Amino acid sequence: MKPQLRRAYLDLPGYPLAGIPEKRRELRARGVDVIDLGAGDSDLPPPPAVVEALRSAALDPAHGRYPFQLGLPAYREAVALWMKGRFGVELDAYSEILPLIGSKEGIAHLPLAFLEPGDITVIPDPGYQAYRGGTILAGGVPHLVPLRPEHGFRVPLEELPADVLGRMRILYLNYPNNPTAASVDLEYLKSAVDLCREVGAVLVHDHAYSEIAFDGYRPPSILEIPGASDVAVEFHSLSKTYNMTGWRLGWAAGSSELIGALSRVKSFMDTGAFLAVQAAGVAALESHSSWVPGNVAAFENRRDRGLAALRSAGFEPPTPKATMYLWVPVPAGEPSLEFAQRALDQQGVVILPGGALGPGGEGFFRIALTVGADRLEEAANRLSSIVA
Repeated sequence: MKPQLRRAYLDLPGYPLAGIPEKRRELRARGVDVIDLGAGDSDLPPPPAVVEALRSAALDPAHGRYPFQLGLPAYREAVALWMKGRFGVELDAYSEILPLIGSKEGIAHLPLAFLEPGDITVIPDPGYQAYRGGTILAGGVPHLVPLRPEHGFRVPLEELPADVLGRMRILYLNYPNNPTAASVDLEYLKSAVDLCREVGAVLVHDHAYSEIAFDGYRPPSILEIPGASDVAVEFHSLSKTYNMTGWRLGWAAGSSELIGALSRVKSFMDTGAFLAVQAAGVAALESHSSWVPGNVAAFENRRDRGLAALRSAGFEPPTPKATMYLWVPVPAGEPSLEFAQRALDQQGVVILPGGALGPGGEGFFRIALTVGADRLEEAANRLSSIVA
């Protein structure tokens, strides 16, 4: 008898970028000039100090040993100092912060600590697939809430049904948002904290894009709200802010009780991020004030030129205040997957169809600002031909 796959595994959604690297390689082998705007994986380099710190730390044999969940004390302390300077939030470096192998794994592991079979998690749709995957693998039930323009692409908390609230154990929020690039203020986040406190749910705030913001907008931390750490865990990543996607380093922040629960789960899953990478993370955080503004300016230039080119090509994208994405309505009512497939096959342009990120994303496609402005303009020009 053959081994049987677990039902939860069979319920996992397809990963939105599955097959794209292989298709891109095939097209390039045929001589096609591919412009990849699919993954949120910037072509820009990390801060030079980060590379130097990694090089130096990797030469120290002590950094090749098990990190365990404690990790590098200097990294924990640098995170605590940064959270205090950026958001005014006081955190204990050793009980209220947890180093992560990128924020994704922490987000996916957290449901294992809080969900009983059949418990509900409320998930923005479209949204990051780790929310849904972590829920399913923990035996929970995802409740997808469509993000629509009439709500400003926010989860309409006041419209959640009573039967959902009665079984909700985790609420996922992600602002600035991937993929819609929507943003919120502290008042909205406070309403979410109040709701989770009322029903006894954990509020997961995925804050991966906290530093890529434009036009004077400064995304707030949910932990700025008094008492929020009682119910909220905030996840941060070095991937987007410092162009360190492949380095896999981030952190979770919250109360000692919530962080302790995640740490205990992780102790059975991994032994922590490479200590030399954590040393490089210290250098990244210390370079924030001198280096990040220039990196954000590069993304802002790409945003502005990309928007102008898309509008000239006949598209109608809104202007985002944050993230490295443009959320673009698909023209003429064509299904997003079909439009993305034509863009790739006919013009060699990789875009992410909204429907691949959840049914609530249908009608849109996502462009990642991960190539130079000239290439974004070229991509918009190519896409205009398939619209025509």
